[in-house]
Formats: sequence, structure tokens, C-alpha cells
Amino acid sequence: MDKYSTLLVHYDKGTPAVAKEIKEALEGNDVEAKVDAMKKAVMLVLNGETIPQLFITIIRFVLPSEDHTIQKLLLLYLELIEKTDSRGKVLPEMILICQNLRNNLMHPNEYIRGVTLRFLCRLKETEIVEPLTPSVLQNLEHRHPFVRRNAILAIMSIYKLPNGDQLFVDAPEMIEKVLSTEQDPSAKRNAFLMLFTCAEERAVIYLLTNVDKVTDWNESLQMVVLELIRSVCKTKPSQKGKYIKIIISLLSATSSAVIYECAGTLVSLSSAPTAIRAAANTYCQLLLSQSDNNVKLILLDRLSELKSLHRDVMVELIIDVLRALSSPNLDIRRKTLDIALDLITHHNINEVVQMLKKEVVKTQSGELEKNGEYRQMLIQAIHACAVKFLEVASTVVHLLMDFLGDSNVASALDVISFVREIIETNPKLRVSIITRLLDTFYQIRAGKVCPCALWIIGEYCLSLSEVESGISTITQCLGELPFYSVSEESEPTETSKKIQPTSSAMVSSRKPVILADGTYATQSAASETTFSSPTVVQGSVASGNLRALLLTGDFFLGAVVACTLTKLVLRLEEVQSSKTEVNKKVAQALLIMVSMLQLGQSPASPHPIDNDSYERIVLCIKLLCQKNDEMKKIWLEFCRQSFVKMISEKQLREMAELKAMAKTTNAQPDDLIDFFHLKSRKGMSQLELEDQVQDDLKRATGEFTKEENDANKLNRILQLTGFSDPVYAEAYVTVHHYDIALEVTVINRTKETLQNLCLELATMGDLKLVERPQNYSLAPGTSMQIKANIKVSSTETGVIFGNIVYETSNVMERNVVVLNDIHIDIMDYISPAVCTEVAFRTMWAEFEWENKVAVNTTIQNEREFLDHIIKSTNMKCLTPPSAIEGECGFLSANLYAKSVFGEDALVNVSIEKQTDGALSGYIRIRSKTQGIALSLGDKITLKQKGSS
Repeated sequence: MDKYSTLLVHYDKGTPAVAKEIKEALEGNDVEAKVDAMKKAVMLVLNGETIPQLFITIIRFVLPSEDHTIQKLLLLYLELIEKTDSRGKVLPEMILICQNLRNNLMHPNEYIRGVTLRFLCRLKETEIVEPLTPSVLQNLEHRHPFVRRNAILAIMSIYKLPNGDQLFVDAPEMIEKVLSTEQDPSAKRNAFLMLFTCAEERAVIYLLTNVDKVTDWNESLQMVVLELIRSVCKTKPSQKGKYIKIIISLLSATSSAVIYECAGTLVSLSSAPTAIRAAANTYCQLLLSQSDNNVKLILLDRLSELKSLHRDVMVELIIDVLRALSSPNLDIRRKTLDIALDLITHHNINEVVQMLKKEVVKTQSGELEKNGEYRQMLIQAIHACAVKFLEVASTVVHLLMDFLGDSNVASALDVISFVREIIETNPKLRVSIITRLLDTFYQIRAGKVCPCALWIIGEYCLSLSEVESGISTITQCLGELPFYSVSEESEPTETSKKIQPTSSAMVSSRKPVILADGTYATQSAASETTFSSPTVVQGSVASGNLRALLLTGDFFLGAVVACTLTKLVLRLEEVQSSKTEVNKKVAQALLIMVSMLQLGQSPASPHPIDNDSYERIVLCIKLLCQKNDEMKKIWLEFCRQSFVKMISEKQLREMAELKAMAKTTNAQPDDLIDFFHLKSRKGMSQLELEDQVQDDLKRATGEFTKEENDANKLNRILQLTGFSDPVYAEAYVTVHHYDIALEVTVINRTKETLQNLCLELATMGDLKLVERPQNYSLAPGTSMQIKANIKVSSTETGVIFGNIVYETSNVMERNVVVLNDIHIDIMDYISPAVCTEVAFRTMWAEFEWENKVAVNTTIQNEREFLDHIIKSTNMKCLTPPSAIEGECGFLSANLYAKSVFGEDALVNVSIEKQTDGALSGYIRIRSKTQGIALSLGDKITLKQKGSS
């Protein structure tokens, strides 16, 4: 069984030392051999070996040694060995060490005295400590501070023992005298800690007496002062006004640790704007002064908490927060931008955008790696600013359009998405955006960006000059026609045989590919690949970006080109009076479309044109050949209306989320009303007045009465044994992110006293028991609570199992009651989260672990089944409601969640209604780790049947 231990030493599992060898080495005269033998003995005891035969040898041959290393190892050995018998009484042989300890406490060497006093701090046996108390007291007046500081700690630990206050009756008075005369900072800190722990009132009196000197005290003593203030204010909240003044004064301390603790203490004690502002300023100063990235991340977490509770105060400091962008670490930059975006108002938006623009320009230098990722984050931040505050869009949109040809495809994609949204929501910028887009279109090299840019050109080129420029730009980027010549195929010339320059472009792959780690990627995906141009393709690849992409087999882009040209030609009919010019453009568009179909069906293409793209291009050809008003209206009006509807739905969703996040707390009708203006204000500082106002407001809004729902608490109680068992046990399980707290209530249902009752637990999965509960005695009919902590290291379903072992006075055999298993639900670790569609697709392609669950349910409505899965898995549906409305017989939706460990969980639900009304299909789960994919799959399999 595990024992209480204060020591941890690395133990290399090699050949274990034999007790006989250790004994021989200890009996010899070689000091080095003795040191080595003592180390082996300590390690064996640490690993559960008792070796009782060594004790007398150590008393005889090691105790008299004057070597400091041997004496230190001796104290470690004495600290570890069992000093009591099974009944809890001190073993008689322990008396042998008392005289040695007394001698050590009076030793002329201060090191021996100090380590012996430190050893006494860890002794829990009063019978051993009692004879040594006079010697401990004498060490309080020793000349060396090392001895004095350990003597104070020894007195504190002895005073805290059961009946320890009788061993040192006047210990607090003595330590108070020492505190007033002591000059050593560490000894002074230990003395103040002793008063704080054992006589809090005396510590408070000392603090208030020396309140003017607190700023000059040592860092370690200031930390204890802050701990004392937190403790006192928790028990006596009415007195916190005078302590807040001390904290404010400590904010000017030289130690970063003290300043950080001061800010945290201020936030926990007061909601006054002055106090919160001081704390936030402190965090911002530390954010700039500290070089450690982990410290910066912790400070950003604190600022994020302040933002959620005191947004009005934090808004004033948004520029100070943004200065953290100077750090090259991407995580710090991401966190900084997240905080800043929630603090934007009409008053600071221009400053913020100006700062973000400067950062975007800096990323063009290319000095730092990951500049592309940082630029993408900045573009997304500017996008969010411009959507919230349309007036800033005009100042940033043209700067960002310079990055449409960015080598970082994700960054360019964010820019074009931003442009698409701004051109719709800000009509005044339409003309300038279209002009700039047509000028920079040739720079776009990414196959994912071109379709979006072409859609904007097709929808928002309205005037005659814009439409003609649009058609001209697309034609130039496509190069000479046709793309493929049959005559050149049959009679290859030197030019056609000549190897064309290689081109890096987007290739649409629709075959299973093997990823770098050996797994298969089965979905269609676009990848950046370098191809040599076909020998039979006419014209140079360098003649245009659209041509280069088409020649590498991106026929989806070809379909988008066809649709864009169709829209432009249809709009040209409305704005161009000359029928001849219109017919020229129609013929030109038809030639381009036919050339793309010819290229798609030629053997020179990397792969044949897909059916969807083929049908879309053929539809465009038919429309241009046989125009009618109904089709014209669909192409020129309905497409834009769909986009407008999508934007408005997105805005409504965001507003609904903001409303859901708003906290609603209410006071009870019979709560006490506190009239602030009738209170006495004598002797109160401005900070104390503010603090009282904030407390009154909290009481009025019910923020002080946030209690857990009793019904929810009852749901977490699990019965571990049966009602007929001699010992009844039930557990209340609380999950706190990285650990699980078990509160097990044990009831003795017998008429006998249960001795050595022990709750033995074991775990399965990524769970680890922190400490095993100790033995207890339980009287007949009584109950007790046993607490156990379990650490969690990953998002995975775990199991806790075990039993209760006890003895009775009549029968000395151990009785065992087996407990029910406790299953830890994965739902406690994942929470709904939001990510962009692009990010979802990227993660879906990257994650190697997939769990495919077949749909097997009694629910017959597609939407009802989806809602049931969302509720069962605690995930967020990323697919907009408009996309899954209506009755079409099938449904596909993407769900997303994030675990407390930062793991992403992706789910795709694809279901179809059969002719008999039943639902069929698959739920696919993808994640980076195996545990989350398997656990979520098991959960869905269990819950998908119905609402049970």
C-alpha cells in the first residue's frame, strides 16, 4: 500500500542492490562506499522495500559519521522509513535516533543544524519531536540565517501537528518578536508565513503596522503578504478597501512575479473600474517586458478573462494589447488578434486598422518564416473589422488586393472572400474594386482564387466599359485559341515537339492518393503540382494565368470561365446598342467554350474533363445560342440574390450568437435592497467607493448568487455498491478539464466498526490516479467522504474501477466490496466550436484517423436526426440552416467541436431517405488522434437509435 512521502528520486531500473552488499559497505570505513550504499538504501525504500535488517547497521556505523553527505543521506533514509507500527504507535527503536537528532541540533556546523531542522519539518510523530523542542528554540538565536530560517519552519510544522500548540504554547509570540528583529529576508519571510498560517490576526496586525514599508520588503515576503490579503478578504470582505490600497502600492514593485500576483489579486477582490484598469495596465506592461513566450500566453489568457468580464475597461487598452504583435510567435499573435477583435468600437476602429495595415506591409519583407500565415491572420482580422464597420473598408480593400497573387494560397483566398463580401455590402466601392480587380487579375496564380475572382467580375461588371474590360481581361488571360489542334497532333512539328516550360499550378485530383505518412486520402482535393506542358498544346503557357491552369486539367475553372463569359455577354446585350458588337462577343465566348471542351476530350489533357464541368459548359453554349428572358433573369439576378441571402443569414447568425453569449442574471424579489447613497462615506477613498458601487450592482443583478442547479448535481451522482452490501458507496463526479474529482460517500451499514477501510481505485485509458486514499476507521451506521483526484491526458473515453477493502474486529481477514465501473464521458471534454469552411476542408484532408459509422436509426426525418446527433455529440453545425432546409430526400452537414486539449473533431453527416421512409447513410468522423475518433464513433453508435 502507498505511504505518505515528501521525496522523489529518479530510480533507474537496473539490477537491484542486494541488502547484504549494502550492509557490508556500510560496515566498512570507505566514505565513498558508504555514500553509495546509503543512496542504494534510500532508493530501495522509496520503491517499497522495507529492509528492516539495515536499521541497526545504520544506527551503529552511519550515525556517528561526521561526513556531511552521509548525514544528509541518513536524514533522507530516516524520513522515508516506517516509524510506527500497525496500531499507529511509534516503534521503540526510534528512540535511538532522538539523541542523534538532539546532538545534530547543537552541532557546531550550521549546515548540519539546518538540514536537521529541515528534517524535523517533515516528521509527523509527536513522540519523536517532543524531546527536541528546547533545542529547536535555541536555534532561533543562532548567528547564521540558514539555521534561523529552518528553525522557524520547524516550529511552524511542529505547531501544526495534533497537540502541537501544547509543545510550543507561546510560539506565535516568539515568532512575532523574531519578525521584528530579524534582518535576513528569507528568515523574515518564513516568520511572517508562520504567523499567517498559525496566528492570522498577529500577521494582519504586523502588516497594518508596517504598511508604509511593504514596498521595500523582499520579493518572497511580498508574495506571502498577497496570500494573506487574499485569505483575509475572503473571510472578511467588508475590510478589503484598506488591503486594496496595499495591493495598488505593490504594483510599483521591481519583481515581475509580485506585480503579476498583485494584478491577479486585484481582479479577484474588486470590480471597481480603477482596480481593473490598474490590473489590465500591469498585464499589458508585463506583456511587452517579458521575453518568455509561455509567460506572454499566460498574460494574454488573463487579458482575455478581463475582456469577457470588464469589456468597457479593456476597450481603452486595445492599442497596448496590439503591441504584443511584435512577438514573432504565431500563437501569441493569433491570441492577441482574437482579443483585439472583440474590443473594437467606433472610437478605436481607425487606429486598429491603421496598425493592422502596417503589420501587413511588414510581412512583405520576407525576413521571417511563416510570414504567409501571419499575413493570412491579419487579412482575416481586417476582414472582420471591415464587415463590422463598413466605413473602414475603403481604406484597406485596395491594399489587400495587392495580395491576390500571394504565393500563400490561403492568404489570397481570404483576400478574395473579403473583396466579394465588401463589394456587396459597400456599393460605393463597387466601381473602384472592379477596376482594381481587372487590373490585377493576371497576377492571380492559384486555382482556388480564380473562380471567386471570375464570379465577382461576372456579377459586378455593370457598365459598358466594365463589361468589355471584363471580357477582354479573360480573353487575354486565356491566350491564343484553340488550346488544342488536331492537325498538329497528326503532323507534329519542331515547335510542338519542343518541351514547353514547366508550370506550377493547381491540379484537380480525383483518385486515391497516398499521403506522406502512408495513409490514403480518398476525397477529391486540389493540390499544387508542377507539370510539363503537353507537346501538342498550341501557344505558350506563360501567355495567361487562366491558360496555365486549364492546361494542367483544372476544368472546374473552365466551367467558371464559361459561366462568367455567359453573364458578361448577357449583360452586354442590355448595355450595348450595337448588335454587331454583341454578336462578335457571343462568337468569341462560344469559341472559347468549344476550345475548352475540345481540350478536355483530347489525349493531350492530363485527365479527361469531368461530367459536371462538361455539362455546365454545354449549358452555357446552349444559352448563348438560344436566349430567353426567363433564363436571362435567373443568370443575371437570382445568382446575386442567393449571395445576398447568404450574407444576411451569416449576419443574423452572428447576431444570434452574440445574444446567446450575453449573460442574463437576475436578483430574487425578496433580496435585500442596499441604498448606496444613504451610506456613510467618511474616510473612504475613491477606489473604496467604486468598489462598493460595483458590489451593490452585482447584488442587484444577482451575480453573487450563481449556484449550481441541484438537478444537474444529482445527475452526476453514481451508485457504486448495492443497498444490501455491508458498505454502501456513491460517488459525485466533477470534471475540471484536465482532472476529475471524485467525492465518494461511504456508509457503514453493519453493527461493527470497520477498520483499515480503504478505497482502492484503478483506471483504464489515458487516466492517472494522482494519490491513493488512505486507511480509515468507520463506526457502525456512520458515513464519511473520501476524495480522489484523477488526471486526464487526452480526449478519450476512460473507465475508473476498483473496490472497498476493510477489516472487522472479529475477523482479521480483509473483506472486499467490488464497485461499479465509472465511465468518463468524452462529452465532458469537447465543446462546440466554429471554424471557416476552408479550415474545415483543410483539416479534413490532413487528418489521418477516420471512423465511419453506418446510420441505423428509428428517426425518419432527416433534420430531426441531424439535430439529435448535434445534441448527442455536443458539436456545432457549420452548414448554414438555409443549406439544409426543404424536403429533398437527402442531407449533408458538417459538424465541428474542439476538446479542452486543443484537439479538433470533424464530423460529416450524409443521409438519404429510402422509399420505405427509413434513413440510410454514413457519419464520418475525422481527427488527428485515434482516441477522439473512436470515442465519438462509440458515442454516436450508442445514441443514434433515437431520443433515449
